[in-house]
Amino acid sequence: MKAICMKYSLILSVLVGIITCALIAGCTSPTGTVFPPAETPPISPTATISTTTSTSTGVVTPVAVDTLPPEQFVDLQLTKERPDASIHLLFNGGKGEIVAQKIVMKVTRSDGQVIESTMNDGTRKPRRGDELVVQGTRGNDRAEVFVTSAGKTYKVLDQPVVTPSA
Repeated sequence: MKAICMKYSLILSVLVGIITCALIAGCTSPTGTVFPPAETPPISPTATISTTTSTSTGVVTPVAVDTLPPEQFVDLQLTKERPDASIHLLFNGGKGEIVAQKIVMKVTRSDGQVIESTMNDGTRKPRRGDELVVQGTRGNDRAEVFVTSAGKTYKVLDQPVVTPSA
């Protein structure tokens, strides 16, 4: 009888010890931060997906942009190439690349044509190294870049893009 009581008291002591350790370690408290489940993206050679074209009256003056929260920062590089006046937007990742859902570049060309290109085709998020390429003009074009991160869309770039001189 004494042996059975010893077994139960040993088991009870071990359980109390495990529960105490779990509470001290904080394993039972909610974290407050919810991350979406990771998606396995299909392999795709390029990220340039959708393009729409319309005509407007001219290039509009750039306006203020939004600042991404520090934990959602993404590194984007906007350039205009000299030989063909193509406008390139390169996604270099960053702290917020895991929550970046979509990147859109809207180019208003100096001839009034508006071209919008999206780095997300609906099947995967943008990945480091993805690039959008839009045909610009030899004049002063305007590029606006929008990043959808953690469910909110931010206008992160709005600037003129000019063809570099020789």
